[in-house]
Amino acid sequence: MKQLLIFIRKEFRHILRDYRSMLVLLGLPIVQLLIFGFAITNETRNSSIAILDNAKDETTQKIITKFENSRYFDIDRTLTTNEQIEAAFKSGKIKLAIVFQSNFQNELAHANKAQIQLIADATDPNQATTLVNYASSIIMDYQNELNETNKLPYTIKTETRMLYNPQLKGAYTSVPGVMGMILLLISAMMTSIAIVKEKELGTMEILLVSPMKPWLVILSKAIPYFIISLINVATILILSVFILGLPIQGSLTLLILATVIYIFCALSLGLLISTITETQQEAMLISLLGLMMPVVMLSGYAFPIANMPFVLQALSNVVPAKWYIVIVKGIMIKGIGISQIWKELLILLVMTVLFLTISIKRFKIRL
Repeated sequence: MKQLLIFIRKEFRHILRDYRSMLVLLGLPIVQLLIFGFAITNETRNSSIAILDNAKDETTQKIITKFENSRYFDIDRTLTTNEQIEAAFKSGKIKLAIVFQSNFQNELAHANKAQIQLIADATDPNQATTLVNYASSIIMDYQNELNETNKLPYTIKTETRMLYNPQLKGAYTSVPGVMGMILLLISAMMTSIAIVKEKELGTMEILLVSPMKPWLVILSKAIPYFIISLINVATILILSVFILGLPIQGSLTLLILATVIYIFCALSLGLLISTITETQQEAMLISLLGLMMPVVMLSGYAFPIANMPFVLQALSNVVPAKWYIVIVKGIMIKGIGISQIWKELLILLVMTVLFLTISIKRFKIRL
């Protein structure tokens, strides 16, 4: 029994000395609980919407006020023409547009019925359906309030239009998310593991003293994963178009350019991981925890970022996949050009330069 206690104490000392293992053992449950608890929710809150009020009468203002007071919606902008609707959606700022017909109040008073059009961004079918249901519920509540004081029932009809994805196909959400996840994992995780493997086996020092310059050695490690990532992109796009029926509405050249920038960003991130780890196990652990979970939880792929607390929303800005998924959805589904996604491209470029600069400064040419 005494020997058992000695070995248990020894094992505890090994664990306590390894601060990285302690961080995983004690910190991971806390992080997962907070992220899963706040991020996984079917409720959609504070979604930005646009209002096109063609009537501008007392009744429409009352309905708009109900939307303003709702915790589900934030009125981002007020439109004046129908032509502004699609431009507002392409900007990526709004998820729902509410259009009131002309003479809304007069039609409701004399014909006992009026119409409101709900236009949703269906690039995320689940979110679009949820927002339409919320908006319809608010309109129905107002209709019920009117009918409480009137003998003849009023009917406010809602016409729903799902923009970009009228059939509500799930591929419109899954394909951009899968592209962002696969490219990041292959490029970053596998690059970091390949470099750390040489360090762990003791062969990195041999490579560094070879006639090749150190940066060429690192480049030779990254190029195969760059090519594999491009092959994966081509495969995903072919399957998406011909099997899943997801068309590429925008420029294929622009999509490829954005993808190349994203791959370079992921490769730079993999190089950074390789500079802070010494074993393949560490590199794999950091890659999975530091890349897989943020891509799934904080990129907007699985859960709307607008639902999350401010801290998680701010944290999502450092996840490269978030910006890439916005770019892919914009080009493939909405058909937008570089003028609408230049900010996202610039952010990926800045991240690439930042990761690469830190990696170069931390990289040791002597082991």
